[in-house]
Amino acid sequence: MQPLVPPTPQYAWPLLAERAGTQVWVKHENHSPIGAFKVRGGITYMDWLKRAHPEVEGVITATRGNHGQSIALAARRAGLSATILVPHGNSAEKNRAMESFGAELVVHGRDFDEAKAYAGQVAAERGLHFVPSFDAQLVKGVATYALELYRAVPDLAAVYAPIGMGSGICGLIAARDLLGLKTEIVGVVAAAAPAVALSFEAGRPVPTNSARTFADGMACREPHAAAIEIIAKGAARIVRVEEDEIAEAIRLYWTATHNVAEGAGAAPLAALLKERRRMAGKRVGLILSGGNIDTDVLATVLEGRTPAT
Repeated sequence: MQPLVPPTPQYAWPLLAERAGTQVWVKHENHSPIGAFKVRGGITYMDWLKRAHPEVEGVITATRGNHGQSIALAARRAGLSATILVPHGNSAEKNRAMESFGAELVVHGRDFDEAKAYAGQVAAERGLHFVPSFDAQLVKGVATYALELYRAVPDLAAVYAPIGMGSGICGLIAARDLLGLKTEIVGVVAAAAPAVALSFEAGRPVPTNSARTFADGMACREPHAAAIEIIAKGAARIVRVEEDEIAEAIRLYWTATHNVAEGAGAAPLAALLKERRRMAGKRVGLILSGGNIDTDVLATVLEGRTPAT
């Protein structure tokens, strides 16, 4: 992983602790080379792909942004072409970032799940290797941030992590179990995109018809079965946070730490504030999974409003 992705810092911010009523350690994955934790999974996946399938010349995937940046960067590093499918209305700034890493951007569908379905079709037509949004290799890669956090702060009572397709929280669970820790893993989803929460409660994937949240990193309607199996066994609970709560957490990160958090990155803080009484006096970790938020969206939030979806 190093030197391309040096260990990211984890800081205990006093103003966050004051607001939350507990000691808070923030894992700053917004400080990675793409501004999000996903880069770790992309590098690991491409290293595996070059060894297992040396005949592959190009890859394709679907994303709302951070996974796509990861795959684009890692593919270029591996000497492969990358085609990235995004839905209409996707983050303009994330789109430009993916293209800056050399990816061909294709816009299709009303949301991530429709873009993903079309990516599979294009993969078959062009003979490209389809990179899923959840895979054991991706989990192995992103689990490195969990290992860094646990080693730096070994006595965490709980860690709150956002859930999109699930690689981040599954990496946290895997690393915790391998280290034999008792840390609770608390998943966080947007109330407007509750598929993972519904699936956790049912013990099986439960798709939804919509995932209309401005926190695009959590905008999932069709959960991955393997991810749900791991989360169901290893997570303590799933907390749903409202759009206004996510926006408030973004503002708090800015005023308390001067870090920019995208919606999914701020959601764990929103969940901790929601569970303030439950976690009082405990030592808690928060995964600030990324800081890739469009300027106009951030401006809306910092003005005290909640972005429309």
